[in-house]
Amino acid sequence: MEQRTVKLYERGMSVPLKVVAGHFATNHSHVNYYIDMTTLKSRVSEASEVAKLLAGKYVMNTVVDTIVCLDGMQVVGTLLAEDLTMSGSHSMNSHNTIYVVTPEFNSNSQLIFRDNIQPMIDGKHVLILMASVTTGITIRRSAECVSYYGGKVAGVAAIFSAVDDVEGYPIHSVFTRNVLPDYHSCAPMQCPLCRAGQKIDALVNSFGYSKL
Repeated sequence: MEQRTVKLYERGMSVPLKVVAGHFATNHSHVNYYIDMTTLKSRVSEASEVAKLLAGKYVMNTVVDTIVCLDGMQVVGTLLAEDLTMSGSHSMNSHNTIYVVTPEFNSNSQLIFRDNIQPMIDGKHVLILMASVTTGITIRRSAECVSYYGGKVAGVAAIFSAVDDVEGYPIHSVFTRNVLPDYHSCAPMQCPLCRAGQKIDALVNSFGYSKL
């Protein structure tokens, strides 16, 4: 991208959050920053640090049987499961381990779990793991999906979150809005950048960006 990438650091973190200012469109909203989490999700050294910091928020007081990974967070989810297990985190499932799974999206964009995965959700304490939380729409859909399949949402974790909680679920994140205080997310019809005539730089989602 032509815009300049800025590296932001949260206290206690040695790896940065990479952001690019501009005008970007997601599935749900328009945002004024593209947050590039590619290496935080995919490079083991960075993903490991993210996992360790998130594990510290759950190990002492939260039962976790299953981690549901969204936004391509499987690497972080696996490392998080290992950290929680090694730290003696409580698990209620009979195998005394933590499952790491990813839902599918059907033709109506609804989250589903196949029959072979459903036993890892039904009756389990489920931690929802995301790359970022902005509008809260994905959390609502994910929580509804977990509940539908008989699971109980034990918590929501993310690399970056612009909000503290959604529908009563507190969000534990590595990076908060404190590192990006002027970040905003809004509905397309309410976007001040659109009203100012600023063209969209790229379409963005959990896979990355497509420049326009």
